[in-house]
Amino acid sequence: MPPEKHPNFLVIVADDLGFSDLSCFGGEIRTPNLDKLAAQGVRFTDFHAAAACSPSRAMIMTGTDHHIAGLGNLIEWTNISGQNDPSGGMSTAPQRGMPGYEGYLNERVVTLPEILRDAGYLTLMAGKWHLGLTPERSPKARGFERSFAHLPACSNHYAYEPQLESPDRIPDFMTMSFIALHSEDGEYVKKLPEGWYSSDGYGDKMLKYLQERKESKDERPFFGYFPFTAPHWPLQAPPEYVAHYKGVYDDGPDALRLKRLRKLKDLGMIPQDVEPHPVVADEVKEWEDLTSEEKAKSCRAMEVFAAMVECIDANVGKVVNYLDETGELDNTLVCFMSDNGAEGAAYEAYPIVQGNMIQHLQRYYNNSLENLGNGNSFIWYGPRWAQAATAPSRLYKAYTTEGGVKVPFLAKLPKTVPSIQNNSITHEFATVMDLAPTILDMAGVKHPAPTYQGREVVPMRGSSMLSFLSGSATKIHEEDFVEGWETCGRAAVRKGDWKIVYIPKPKGPERWQLYNLARDPGEIHDLAEKEPERLQKMVKLWDQYVLETGVIPLSPALGEWIKATEEQMPEDVWMEYEYWKDGAREVPEKFMRHPPRFQRVVLPM
Repeated sequence: MPPEKHPNFLVIVADDLGFSDLSCFGGEIRTPNLDKLAAQGVRFTDFHAAAACSPSRAMIMTGTDHHIAGLGNLIEWTNISGQNDPSGGMSTAPQRGMPGYEGYLNERVVTLPEILRDAGYLTLMAGKWHLGLTPERSPKARGFERSFAHLPACSNHYAYEPQLESPDRIPDFMTMSFIALHSEDGEYVKKLPEGWYSSDGYGDKMLKYLQERKESKDERPFFGYFPFTAPHWPLQAPPEYVAHYKGVYDDGPDALRLKRLRKLKDLGMIPQDVEPHPVVADEVKEWEDLTSEEKAKSCRAMEVFAAMVECIDANVGKVVNYLDETGELDNTLVCFMSDNGAEGAAYEAYPIVQGNMIQHLQRYYNNSLENLGNGNSFIWYGPRWAQAATAPSRLYKAYTTEGGVKVPFLAKLPKTVPSIQNNSITHEFATVMDLAPTILDMAGVKHPAPTYQGREVVPMRGSSMLSFLSGSATKIHEEDFVEGWETCGRAAVRKGDWKIVYIPKPKGPERWQLYNLARDPGEIHDLAEKEPERLQKMVKLWDQYVLETGVIPLSPALGEWIKATEEQMPEDVWMEYEYWKDGAREVPEKFMRHPPRFQRVVLPM
């Protein structure tokens, strides 16, 4: 008998996709290829990521908590406090230069592609990296044999860059959000292909890598990482996709929210009697108070968002269909997820955005109704549309409420793995940290902790889902599992059905709140005063999470608060490569810096 083939893996990630955006998760957006995968696999309704992008990606790559892996916060948010601060009063200075906040995958972790490469896998990547900007932090340096990587948090999907007139300069908020900086196999890409659009470009590149594997008769199994930059703002999409949604959203976000909730109930994804959290959007007008022009532009933003999601689906189809045609699909685990909840920030209300950025957009971009979605437009869709996608949950991306951390996840298993029923839906709790242990389990490969290539590395915190997915276990985690979250001073801990949440003002009361998610998935009814003893036990679990993972609290309420030192106070000096500056892409080494690194020393009382 021939030896049993090792399974292939294709991990697909969308950027800022909401829980109910996909058709198979209750949405109206056309996603036939993902729907087909869902019909051949399982969908999770209680799958969790971090509240923001690079932290989630760090956990996918390592199977451990992002505060351990080097992405305790987005480096962009650590670098400039106002980048994720609706009130303008928060400082991320205490986190700067601290262990776990390096802004790249640090030496304490070994990555999934490193382990699989060493075990004989071909490792491929096309899409968003966001785990380091320099060659020594690139996908090539962390285990990918072939990679075409978008390095920053976000950029113009068409790679459009306005030509500034002197003395104009890029506003602080935009420096790291419009340049499409890429590397291929560790080398910076000098020029993107003609007619570039992000999702199509990544789909073409992943397809090319797989075709080259076949043409070269490479018999190794493959691990493919396929993370899109869409549908992250700026909202931009090919017009042929946008046309599919003309008029679809004219009734506004509240009507869409109700439709999606009905569909989620019909699918059995949420309880029939669920109480959805009320929409929280004080910083923007009510839908009824918008002018007809404001409504038209808001609807167009949602149409463009939907088009971005459909274009992702088309590129997933391009790659999955090739695997099917070449006989590889039956031997491949294909999974798809979002990296966090839908993006609901009303950036126009942020102090850092008001003023020169709004003027910059007016001068260098065309945000007229007929031009929205094109490369020279620059828009986001705001908190009301986002909460149509996160309902019944509370809030959205960057918050540790369910709306920020609960994401769609679906998986189609290889035929060689006995699996639970196709087209099934599970309400079992799982997280992105469970993915790496599952893949290694399926590949029959052990994690190398406590050492890798002569250095100490941490073990994975996640659990393999394989026994659950194959039907031989009824749970992935223990009944009373404990999981923690922290992003930018927003925090949460969950133990079984119970969860405590800490949300600073203006979106929360700036104190711990207690919820029973089994009875109250919308996190509406705070039980902190009714159950003070349970609250205190949960806060102790938070303290344990801080100790285990190295969270640097941004509020005294979140633990032993460390005041920022004088060395941590300077803003905008914590990025390793200032690629947005004039001349930086021509001579990268001249614009690289080595930010100071500090140690956390807790002195005895």
